[in-house]
Amino acid sequence: MLKKLLSDTVIYGLTTVLMKLINYALTPLHTSVFGPANFGIVSLFYTYAVLFNVLYTYGMETAFFRFAAKKNKNEVYSNIQSSLFITSFILSSALWFLAPYVETLFGYEDSEMYVKLFSILFAIDTIIVIPFASLRIDGKAKRFAILKMSEVVLTFGLNYFFLVTCMEVVEGKSTSIFSNLILEYFDPSFGRGYVFLANLISKAFVMLLLLDKFLTIKFSWSWEKMKPYYQYGFPLIFSGVAFFINEASDRTLLTILIPDDFYSFGDAEAAMGIYSANYRLSIFITLAVTAYKYAAEPFFFSTAESKNSPQIFAKVMHYFVITLMIMVVGVVSNLSWIAPIVLQQEVYFVGLPVVPILLMANVFLGMYYNLSVWFKVTDKTSYGAKISAIGAVVTLSMNFILVPYIGFFGSAIATFCCYFTMMAYSYYLGQKYYPIPYNVKMVFVYFFVGGMFIVINTFAKINGFWLNIFAQNTMFVLFLLFIVYKEKELVNSLLHKLSNRI
Repeated sequence: MLKKLLSDTVIYGLTTVLMKLINYALTPLHTSVFGPANFGIVSLFYTYAVLFNVLYTYGMETAFFRFAAKKNKNEVYSNIQSSLFITSFILSSALWFLAPYVETLFGYEDSEMYVKLFSILFAIDTIIVIPFASLRIDGKAKRFAILKMSEVVLTFGLNYFFLVTCMEVVEGKSTSIFSNLILEYFDPSFGRGYVFLANLISKAFVMLLLLDKFLTIKFSWSWEKMKPYYQYGFPLIFSGVAFFINEASDRTLLTILIPDDFYSFGDAEAAMGIYSANYRLSIFITLAVTAYKYAAEPFFFSTAESKNSPQIFAKVMHYFVITLMIMVVGVVSNLSWIAPIVLQQEVYFVGLPVVPILLMANVFLGMYYNLSVWFKVTDKTSYGAKISAIGAVVTLSMNFILVPYIGFFGSAIATFCCYFTMMAYSYYLGQKYYPIPYNVKMVFVYFFVGGMFIVINTFAKINGFWLNIFAQNTMFVLFLLFIVYKEKELVNSLLHKLSNRI
């Protein structure tokens, strides 16, 4: 079972890494095209998209994994997909017609069309969720990977086409085989709207590639059929909303809580743009967490009935923490050359000190995903909502207390404390309702030792670019050697298996 989890995680991991690396290239593209304020608005729209995705899917993806393991999978698929079709149409229609009011609420001029684009985008994104979940539960990781890669490659290509190629043609800096069409139809004033349009086109393309999955649906909806799914999934809405608060409030509150003259480089929106750009440097941990989550959700539900499942889950957590801590120390040790590549403009570098804090925050979030297995397999999803709500209270209160005095450092600390609290409380409740023998002692050891290396590499700088990189990576190697020493039995076992294969 662990071998299957590992192989799927590797496939999802490589896919996620490639996706994020390509998608990651959008950050230097966007930061080179948009200033901090405009980049901040683009980030803000995608931040709100997290909330709408929660409302549109209302826990049905997790419900699909749960009930597909207990009932007829095809029937569960058709029931849930039918429900999502109906609700997506209703919600997107409402959002389309309310776009002028949403524009007023956001307070950004000329954003009505952005809202309308997102109304279509949300609907498409929602109705491909269950087809993708079906691929995961069927073990078709390769097709999943191809589709996801197609989406991200097309998204990047369209962003480059709209923001670079078209702009250069309009400005007379270059020509293209599409020059006549570009000059006739391209509207430079639409600006950041082309970022959203590129995303919409790529999602629609993927939906067409999943056509076979839509043809298998037997459209059917009734309250009696859907009631068990709603009872399981609806508490996850509150978890999702609370998660949105945890994930997004640090950026949205910056524009409200930072005094106008707090930073010399610009106003609150510029600060939000800088913080958002540096937040993306924590993407390396998000990559690992996302890849693991893709493989782990179906694995948890299929393994839950095994009598050895607690021991298996404990072992998975142990290796998960080791992997993430190696990644965190590795990223912090190499920020001096990674950051200029990603951030492009020097104005963004002022936010670099928040990166180690955000990296560790995402480690705790990854651990929380791991720990959340207990309330998902025991059908106690209401506890997920409670845990997330507590996290939301921590996030909001600490943002209000810290941000007016220490700016976006307060946002980073609030995120760190939020995910740590959620992780710790989930562990406490899990041991009460679904005991799993996690190796807490060794997790603490890796946090403590890894934390020391992170602090040293963050604050101890050596003059000379290459000398500094050498010194920091020496610390990284020392941390690796420490892990090899503590996990020598595992390392010897892996080396033995490798030598046998060779």
